[in-house]
Amino acid sequence: MKHTRQQQILNIIKENIILTQEDLQNALLNLGYNVTQSTVSRDIKELKLIKSHDSNGNYRYAANTFQSSDNSAQRDLFVKSVLSVDCALNNVVIKCRSGLASGACVALDTLFHEYMLGSLAGDDTIIVVTKSTDHSKTLVEKINSIL
Repeated sequence: MKHTRQQQILNIIKENIILTQEDLQNALLNLGYNVTQSTVSRDIKELKLIKSHDSNGNYRYAANTFQSSDNSAQRDLFVKSVLSVDCALNNVVIKCRSGLASGACVALDTLFHEYMLGSLAGDDTIIVVTKSTDHSKTLVEKINSIL
């Protein structure tokens, strides 16, 4: 439940302007998550969310894309979301639990960016494009090593 709620928080702050913890709590309540302000506060801390200005000048919650080299939170999110990994030619297909591909894709981009040209996430599937078949095989091996 916690993992799913935190994934939902990442989706909420990506899609909406969330200015306060109360805004985030209300968004979660509207989605059926019965959360208290203290739970929201703990989630914000665990997700290492920051407040920053977006391109429109709004000061809002955002995912911290400049975290330290400790990627344990992204690794945990990715490992808990992914069901399978396979490749075909220079593409890697990652199947995820329903609704978790977007967050897993953000983690994937953080953890394995040097092996990828780009990635695209749907509801339960991530497609990664690499430079070659060899790069795809290497990426699959790297991903499987943490699963």
